[in-house]
This record gives sequence, structure tokens and C-alpha cells, in this order.
Amino acid sequence: MLRRGKARDLAEIFIAYALIMMVIWTPRAAQRVLWWVAAAGVAAIICLSFDGWAAAGMRAANFWRSSWIVGAALALSAAAILVAARLGTLHMPRTVLAFVGTYVAYAIWSAVQQFLLQGMFLTRFLRVIPRAWLAALAAAGLFSAAHLPSPFLAPITLVWGFAACLLFLRYRNLYPLALAHAILGITIAITVPGTFDHNMRVGLGYLTYNSHHPHHRHLPVVQPSPKE
Repeated sequence: MLRRGKARDLAEIFIAYALIMMVIWTPRAAQRVLWWVAAAGVAAIICLSFDGWAAAGMRAANFWRSSWIVGAALALSAAAILVAARLGTLHMPRTVLAFVGTYVAYAIWSAVQQFLLQGMFLTRFLRVIPRAWLAALAAAGLFSAAHLPSPFLAPITLVWGFAACLLFLRYRNLYPLALAHAILGITIAITVPGTFDHNMRVGLGYLTYNSHHPHHRHLPVVQPSPKE
């Protein structure tokens, strides 16, 4: 195990984030290879300095105490769906099986994002920034910047990222946050027109989005990946 220190924590933050941004801002052809490079690099960083599953919030403690987060996400989702239905912007698969098939991958990706936000970046920022709320804001800032240049997703993810980090500091349980992330992300996917948020694309994918291209219509809400 390598010696822990602020310099090492900052280096791990920089390298992991650079790998993620490299994928986000790379053309699709090269992205298919770089996605695996970035995944392997981030996984290696986590393995070399893993503090344990409990430290990453993957534990039973405080799950029920923090389950209200899931309830709040469901309430917000219901309200958004009602508004979208009223405005005529609601669009979703016709059957339950189609819905599950469309969004199950995003639900898994939501959990991965929360693990990276809290288990990777927040834990390291907490060791280099003396104030916990500033560490939470720094982690949320990176999370939001990864959703640029979307003028819709960037501010939403900044708010969610900051709130999620603060809630994680209080309960130290990742599961409700991952569930809430999936619920809110899928809600955006089925209530916001793709022409407005570019089907939730970020980075280069946002800039090259073409609503008239058949590949860009009715896609599941996922971040850039080789399987998109």
C-alpha cells in the first residue's frame, strides 16, 4: 500500500478526473477504446487506496434513516411527470418491460456515478480540504463540470452533487443516493424533450447532437460510453 498524503490524494483526483474528461470530450470512434482505458485507470486508483466498503457508504447502517431521500425523489418524480403530462412533453416506453429494458443500464450507471462522486472524489477532498462543506462543494463542482456544456444538466448536477455529498456526510450510506439519482435521472429522460437537453448528452456528444439523426432519437438516458 502506497503512503497516504495530500499530494497523493490530489494526484489521484486529477488523474481520475482527467481520464473521465478525456472520454467525455473524445469523438465516438476513439471513445470506444478510451472508455476502457479510463475505467481501468480509475479502478486501479480506487483499488490502490481503497478505504473499505463501509467508508464508501456501501453498508446497511443508516439505510432506513436515510430512506426518506428515495421518498423525496419519488415525490419530485411524480410532480414532474404530472407537469410533463399536462404540457405534452411526457414520453416513455409503452410497456413495463420496455421501460425496464430501456433504463436498467442507466440505473446501474447512476450507482456508479454516485460511487465515484462520494467514494472516489469526496473522500479524497475531505483529506485535503479542512472544511467538510467545502470538500462537498469541490466534489460537486467536478461532477457538474463533467456535464458541460449542457446548460440544463450542469446546474442541476451541481445542486444534486452538493446535496448528495452533504447527505452522504450525514448518513454515510450510498444506496439511497444511488436510488434517488436513478429516479431523478430517468424522470428527466421521460419528461424533458430530447431537443432541449440533447438526450442528456454531455461533452462532445452534446455539441454534435443531431435530433434528426435516427441514432439520436429515443435513446436511453446514459452518459457517453462505448455502448451508447
